[in-house]
Amino acid sequence: MKLRHLLLPLLLPAGLCAQSSSEDFFDANKIQNVFAQRQARAPALDPKRIINESSSFLKEREPEMTAEEYALYEKMLNMLGTNPAFALRLLEAMVNEKEKPSPAFEFILGNAYYATGNTAKTEASYRSAVERYPTFLRAWNNLGVLYYTTDRFGEAVKAFSKSVSLGDREPTTYGLLGYSLEKEGNTIAAEVAYMQALSGDPGNADWQEGLLRLCVEGRQLVRAESIARTLIKTKPTESRFWFILANIMLTDHRKLEAIAVLELASGAGVANPEELILLGDLYAEQGLHREALAIYTQLLKPEPATGEQKLLRLAQTLAAAGRPAEAAAALQALPATISAPGRTTRLLVQAQISRAAERWAEARRDLETILATEPMNGAALLALGTVHAAQGDDGRAIFLFESAARAPETAYRASLELANLELRQRHYARSVEHLKKALSLEHSDTVADYLARVQTLVGEETPAQP
Repeated sequence: MKLRHLLLPLLLPAGLCAQSSSEDFFDANKIQNVFAQRQARAPALDPKRIINESSSFLKEREPEMTAEEYALYEKMLNMLGTNPAFALRLLEAMVNEKEKPSPAFEFILGNAYYATGNTAKTEASYRSAVERYPTFLRAWNNLGVLYYTTDRFGEAVKAFSKSVSLGDREPTTYGLLGYSLEKEGNTIAAEVAYMQALSGDPGNADWQEGLLRLCVEGRQLVRAESIARTLIKTKPTESRFWFILANIMLTDHRKLEAIAVLELASGAGVANPEELILLGDLYAEQGLHREALAIYTQLLKPEPATGEQKLLRLAQTLAAAGRPAEAAAALQALPATISAPGRTTRLLVQAQISRAAERWAEARRDLETILATEPMNGAALLALGTVHAAQGDDGRAIFLFESAARAPETAYRASLELANLELRQRHYARSVEHLKKALSLEHSDTVADYLARVQTLVGEETPAQP
């Protein structure tokens, strides 16, 4: 059996590190998480307006005040909106310690407490009002608003549900009930509430977006896409709706359509860094490296750290794919001042480009620059080892690969490089040990097959030099 048939091919791109894949840029498994975070926006709400507007009583449907209470109520009604602190003092002065005020008066007192920011007394007043007058619709509604604004969504559900059961048909009540139900995980009831809200206020973006979230969660992608497109038409400058539509398409594996949507957002000038990052990643994944480079360069202004990271990753991918000119262009797009980790990565990519062109001196210079400040940088040790191996300096290469094998991130690839060198020198037993170590770190059928073939040669081994 001829030795050349047993020599391991380089199982990784010589020098830098394992070849980057499109997953470096784009991970479809993360879409749902990113999507959920981006659109988890509470409905726009002015709770003070709701509570202030509730101060006008509904005759024949709510409790009445005493004559004295009503006389004071008429005097301070406007004052609640202009000088709530003074209005509150007047109301509190009316409270008789011996005789409890009417539920209606407690309700107005609760509004005054809310206007001054005293949520504890607001809740106590509303609770007392509904306990004494259980059909007090607006007190239940205001109690729901209070719980909603303090993130007590389970209690908000109970209060809004009671308000609805008493005849409240306001779209805002249904919408806030839907959001509270959604936060509590009751998606079926939340969808019904959002639909009721939209039946009374079909153009409300908050309720549309709430329904959109539920459609995505339930994988109702056709409905979700329709709602997202409607939201874009009504609010074209809201970048998150473009982002959501693109993510719906990605969830449905329609990447080219997602690219088109993000290009429209970018061309319209409404794309935020998040949209640009996704567009650049999709370009890179589709092999549109020039377009990805343009997007990542554009990112440097609003997101310097992200732009730097993406450009460096693109350069790594292009260098590993044997496209040195494009990799160099990505490096040239970097700003003069970059982070310390960024400088290290740039030197590693430069070394890989130089090594591909067999400019050994330049590759050594860049790698030795890294090791001067980071002597245990596994990637630099591994890359420098391949440079020396390519020049026939196996002794120096072995020393560098053994050093790289001590770094967890390069131990596997360094073990394979050592196995290559020992096999080339017909030190089969040593090659077997390195292959076993590589397999212990990461199983590969290809490596296991090579191990079995090399083990058959151990008896023919050339004696190793001491």
